[in-house]
Amino acid sequence: MAVPVEEAIAALSTFSLEDEQPEVQGPGVWVSTERGATESPIEYSDVSAYRLSLSEDTKALNQLNVLTQEGKEMASVLYTYRSCVKALPQLPDSMKQSQADLYLETYQVLDLEMSRLREIQRWQASASSKLAADMQRFSRPERRINGPTISHLWSMLKLLDVLVQLDHLKNAKASIPNDFSWYKRTFTQVSGQWQDTDSLREELDDLQIFLSTRWAILLNLHVEMFRVNNVEDILQVLIVFVVESLELDFALLFPERHILLRVLPVLVVLVTSSEKDSESLYKRVKINRLINIFKNEAVIPAFPDLHLSPAAILKELSTYFPKFTSQTRLLTLPAPHELPPREAQEYQRHYLIINHIGAIRAEHDDFVIRFASAMNQLLLLKSTDGSDVEWSKEVKGNMYDMIVEGFQLLSRWTARIWEQCAWKFSRPCKDASPSFSDYEKVVRYNYSAEERKALVELVSYIKSVGSMMQRCDTLVADALWETIHAEVQDFVQNTLATMLRTTFRKKKDLSRILSDMRTLSADWMANTNKSESELQSSQHGGEEKANIFYPRAIAPTAAQVHCLQFLIYEVVSGGNLRRPGGLFGNSGSEIPVNDLKQLETFFYKLGFFLHILDYSVTVATLTDLGFLWFREFYLESSRVIQFPIECSLPWMLVDCVLESPNSGLLESVLMPFDIYNDSAQQALVLLKQRFLYDEIEAEVDHCFDIFVTKLCETIFTYYKSWAASELLDSSFLFASDNAEKYAVQPIRLNLLLKMTRVKLLGRMINLRSLIIERMNKVFRENIEFLFDRFECQDLCAIVELEKLLDVLKHSHELLSRDLSVDSFSLMLNEMQENISLVSFSSRLASQIWSEMQNDFLPNFILCNTTQRFIRSSRTVPVQKPSVPSAKPSFYCGTQDLNSAHQSFVRLHSGFFGIPHMFSIVQLLGSRSLPWLIRALLDHISNKITLLEPMITGLQESLPKSIGLLPFDGGVTSCVRLVKEHLNWETKSELKVEVLHGIKEIGSVLYWMGLLDIVLVSNVVQ
Repeated sequence: MAVPVEEAIAALSTFSLEDEQPEVQGPGVWVSTERGATESPIEYSDVSAYRLSLSEDTKALNQLNVLTQEGKEMASVLYTYRSCVKALPQLPDSMKQSQADLYLETYQVLDLEMSRLREIQRWQASASSKLAADMQRFSRPERRINGPTISHLWSMLKLLDVLVQLDHLKNAKASIPNDFSWYKRTFTQVSGQWQDTDSLREELDDLQIFLSTRWAILLNLHVEMFRVNNVEDILQVLIVFVVESLELDFALLFPERHILLRVLPVLVVLVTSSEKDSESLYKRVKINRLINIFKNEAVIPAFPDLHLSPAAILKELSTYFPKFTSQTRLLTLPAPHELPPREAQEYQRHYLIINHIGAIRAEHDDFVIRFASAMNQLLLLKSTDGSDVEWSKEVKGNMYDMIVEGFQLLSRWTARIWEQCAWKFSRPCKDASPSFSDYEKVVRYNYSAEERKALVELVSYIKSVGSMMQRCDTLVADALWETIHAEVQDFVQNTLATMLRTTFRKKKDLSRILSDMRTLSADWMANTNKSESELQSSQHGGEEKANIFYPRAIAPTAAQVHCLQFLIYEVVSGGNLRRPGGLFGNSGSEIPVNDLKQLETFFYKLGFFLHILDYSVTVATLTDLGFLWFREFYLESSRVIQFPIECSLPWMLVDCVLESPNSGLLESVLMPFDIYNDSAQQALVLLKQRFLYDEIEAEVDHCFDIFVTKLCETIFTYYKSWAASELLDSSFLFASDNAEKYAVQPIRLNLLLKMTRVKLLGRMINLRSLIIERMNKVFRENIEFLFDRFECQDLCAIVELEKLLDVLKHSHELLSRDLSVDSFSLMLNEMQENISLVSFSSRLASQIWSEMQNDFLPNFILCNTTQRFIRSSRTVPVQKPSVPSAKPSFYCGTQDLNSAHQSFVRLHSGFFGIPHMFSIVQLLGSRSLPWLIRALLDHISNKITLLEPMITGLQESLPKSIGLLPFDGGVTSCVRLVKEHLNWETKSELKVEVLHGIKEIGSVLYWMGLLDIVLVSNVVQ
C-alpha cells in the first residue's frame, strides 16, 4: 500500500541531518582544479559600455593581468624545479662504448627541462617590453590618455612583483645552472653529427647569459623602460601609491601588502637610476618615509621558504645600477644577518607570534562573541515577517562590518605567520650542531616549545574563524549585497547630489564627472520616494531631500567599481601625475576637506567591495597556510630527496600538541592537518605539480598513522590515570603530604572522540572508528603485559595483578562512556584463552596451578600464628624469565600513581595469605575456580598414592619394639636413645621426600581452608 505524500513528508521532517561532530577543523576545502571566483570571466570587457574613454586603458589592464597570471605559472615552474642531473645514470668503464647513446638520452631528457627555461626567458623579455611600453604611455609630454586607474596601478605592481620574484628564484636555484652545464656538455657531444646548429648554439648562448647573470630580468626591464623616453613620472606615481598604501594600511589582504613591500625597493632603484635628477623623487616622498618602511619590514616573504630583504636588495642592486650608489642613507640599512644583537632582539619581539599571542587571543574572543551576536540578530531578522526597515538596515550593516573586520583579522593573523617564517629563515639557529642540515637549523631547531604552542594557537584561531565565516556564507550573502548596494546608492544619489548643488555647482568639468558617476552606478529603480519628474528636476540641480532606497541584493560589477575609482581619481587629481601631496592630499586642491574625506572613504570602500563579493574565495585565501609545508629551496641546498617528518613544520605542530602538558591545546590537534590540505591544494592548483602532491600524500599517510597512535596513547594514559586516581585509598590520600600530585587534571577529549569525519586531502576519515580500533588493541596489549608480568613472579604477585586489572577495568568503564569499545570481560576472557563454552581452565588458573606446583608448595611454609605462608630459607631455585617493563600507562598512568599503588602492593609481596586468596577468588571467578580445586584434590590424591609405598618402606626400617625410655636421662638422653634405635641412615632421602610430601598435603589442605574462609566471606557479603 502506497504511503501518502503528506505522511511521507511529515515522516522525513522528523529525521535530523545534524550530528554531534564538533567543529575542530578549518573550513573544508576539497582538492580541486576549478577556477577561483575572483577571476572575472569577462575581464573588464564591459567597460566600453559605459563610454568613459577607458577602452585603451582596459585593454592594457587585461593584457597586464594575463601576463601576471602567466608569470605566476612561470614562477611555479622555477620554484618547483628539481635537478635532473642527480638522477642521470653514470656508465662504468666496461660500457664506454655506449657513451654516445647515453649522451643522446641525457640530451633528450635535459632538453625538455631547458625548453621550459627558454620559455621563461622569452616570456620575461615579452613581459618586460609590454610593461615598459605601458608605463611609457603615461609618461609622454603630450599625453591625452585617461588613467592610469587604480586598477591599472595595481596591475603594474603585480606584474613587476612577478618579474622580481622570477629574478629572485633564478638567482636562488643553483640546480638550474648545474643542469644547464650538463645540457651544454651533452649538446656539444651530440651536435657534431647535426647540420645547421648555428641557431641552436646562439639560442644556447643567450640562455646561458640569462641564467648566469644575476638580476637579468630586472636589468632587461630597466633597458626597456628607458629605451624611448623616461618613465620617472609613472614610477614616482607608483612609489607614492605604494608608500601611502603601506602607511595608511589601505591593502585589505596581506598578499597585496606583501606585493607592495617587495616592489618598493626595486621601484626606488629604478627611479633613482634614471637619466634625470634622481632627487626629484624625494620632493614627493621624503626619504625618511622610505627608510622607516624598510626598517620596519626587515624581511619580506617571497616564497614559502624564501624571503627578501629590502636592505639586501638595495645593496645588491647598487652594483648593477651605478647611479644608485649615491643613495648612502638607503645603502647603509642593515640586512637581517647584519643586525646588532640589540636591534635583532627588537625585531624578534616584532616578528615572533609568541610576543603577540595575548593580544591575538583577546581579539579572537571578542570577535567571535560579537560575530555570533550579529549572526543571531540576522537569523532573528530572517525569521521575522514585516520587520522595521531601519532595524533591518542596522542589522545587515552590522553584519557587513563584522565580515570586513573578520577579513582584516584573518589577513593580519596570516600575515604574522608568513612574516615569522621569513624571520626564522633569515635567522637560523646558531646553537644547532654543524651536522644538522640548513633546513633543520631554520625550522626544527629554530622554534622553541613555547613558540610552537603560540603558532598552533594562532593556526587554530585562523582556521576556526575561517570555518565560522565559511559556514555562514549563504546566510550573509543577501545582507552583504544589500549593504553594498545601499552604500553605493547613498553615495551616488545623496552624497554626490549634495556635492553637485554646492561644491561643484560652477565647475562644469567636475560636475560632468560626478554626473557620469551617477549615471554609471545609480539604481533609480530602487528609489522609492521619487517620481520620474522629480528625478529629472533633481538631476538639473533642484533642491532634494535624502533618498530612501528599497533594499536590493544587487552589487556593483568589477567594471563599475573600476570605473568609479577612476572617476573619483579624476575628480581629485584631475589626471595630473605630478600632483603633490599624494592621491587624496589637500595640497593645491580646490575641493573642501569634508568632500575630499567623503570621496576618499568611498574610494577605499570600493576596493573592499570586490573582496567581500568574492566571499568564499577571500576566506580561502586568508586561511591558506599551505606554505608552511613547502621546502623546495632547502631540498636543493641540502641535496636530499626529502626531509624526515621531524623537520616538517605541520607535523612539528601536531607533535607539540600531543606532547604538551597543556591539555587545552589538545582540542586544536587537528588544525595543523589543515596545513596539509592547503599545501595539497596549492600543489595541484597553483604549482600544478603532481609529484609534490604525492610527497604530501605520503607524508600525511605516515603522519596520520603516528598521530592516531600517539593520540590513543594520550587518551589511554589519561583514562588510566583517572581510574588509578579514583581507586586510591582515601586514608592513603589523607596521610599523604602532597595529595594533589595524585589528582588528574581533566582533559576535554570528548570532542575528539566524536570526530567521525576528518577532512584530509579530499577524503573523509572516521577518527572515532580508528581510535576505537586502536583502544581495543591497547587494552588487549595491556592485559597481555599484566599476565606476562605475573607469570614472571611468584604467587604473591596475585594482589598486584588484581589491583592493576581493577585499574584497567575502571579505566575501561570510564572510556566506555565516550567510546563503544569491546566488553572488558570479553577481552579478558580472550586474553585468558577462556572463550570456549567447554573450557573451564584459563591462562591465569593454569599459571596459578603451575606456580603452586613448582614454587609455592615446595618452597613456602605455614606460619599458623599469622595464618600466612612465607618463603622458606631452604628453597629450591626456580628458573623464571626476567620481569618485563613497560610504559607508565600500562601500570597506573603516571609515575606518581604507579608509586602510590606500588606502595600498597609491596605490603603483600613477602607472604601469601587471606588478601591473596581474595584476589585469586576475584580473578578466577566461578568458572575457573572449581577447575583449580579439582586440580588440588587430584594433587593430594596423587601425592598420597605416591607416598604410600614410601611410608611402607620407612615402616620396614623401624625396629620391632622399643623399650620404655629411661626418665632420669632427660629429654636429650631420650632423643639420643630413640635415634640409636631408629636406623634412618639408609632411608634418609626417602624420609626427607616423605616429609616434604606430607608438608605439601598439609599446605594444600590449609590453602583450601583459607579458600573456604574467603568463599564464605564472599557469600556473606
